[in-house]
Amino acid sequence: MAQISYYTEEGIKKMKDELYDMKAVQRPSISAQIGEAIDKGDLSENAEYDAAKEAQGILEMKIAKLEEVVSNARLVDDSEIDHSKIFILSTAKIKNVANGMEMTYTIVAENEADLKAGKISIESPFGKGLLGKSVGEIADVHTPNGSMQFEVLEITR
Repeated sequence: MAQISYYTEEGIKKMKDELYDMKAVQRPSISAQIGEAIDKGDLSENAEYDAAKEAQGILEMKIAKLEEVVSNARLVDDSEIDHSKIFILSTAKIKNVANGMEMTYTIVAENEADLKAGKISIESPFGKGLLGKSVGEIADVHTPNGSMQFEVLEITR
């Protein structure tokens, strides 16, 4: 059974745009490459044909996988989120208890995670450790290098 995942409106749009690009741009391009390779003759020793067919297979696999993800994607209803605790779409300002370093992260779905943009996956050890915490609480984050503690300073949106 496919797993239902929750996304922001931006995240769902990004996936649908990527799916459209694969179907409307990449798929016809690969088909054209296959046609050109066929026109060159003997397919038994045609590396261009083999490469294009392999690319086609990989693309079709990606399309099928993304179609499944999109079909099981659900839009997060921000109005139903308790903003006193950290949940998906919450932006949390936290402080590393050990060194006092402060940082701000937004908890998002796995496909939307982008550490450079300050978006961490709800499925990551960091996201799981912060989930459900309130301002003032200490979150224990279990990483491969051991456990770290973060104090929740502020929760927005």
